[in-house]
Amino acid sequence: MSDFEFIEDLEELSSAEEFLEYFEIEFDPKVVMVNRLHIMQRYHDYLQKMEKAGNLPEDEAALKDAYHQMLGQAYQDFVESDALTEKVFKVFRMHEPQTTFVPLDQLLGS
Repeated sequence: MSDFEFIEDLEELSSAEEFLEYFEIEFDPKVVMVNRLHIMQRYHDYLQKMEKAGNLPEDEAALKDAYHQMLGQAYQDFVESDALTEKVFKVFRMHEPQTTFVPLDQLLGS
């Protein structure tokens, strides 16, 4: 995959705005300012999920298109929602109700 020219281009990008501009995705600077880390983490999560499922295209043009679509979706997630709702980072999930399984024999002391 490192043979693809656009992957090398991505390695030079450092901000959410640069990624959005590279993929020519129109964006509201206010949305990006507030959610930049969340957008980039969601983008990474989408890429990782697609890679683990073996769904990343092998053709450079198709792969670039997939990256474009995933970044667009990551950005759109935060246009339509917010960081507290999306809970991209673990810190937002820490206070959710936790469930723990305790076998009956442990309760009975067996």
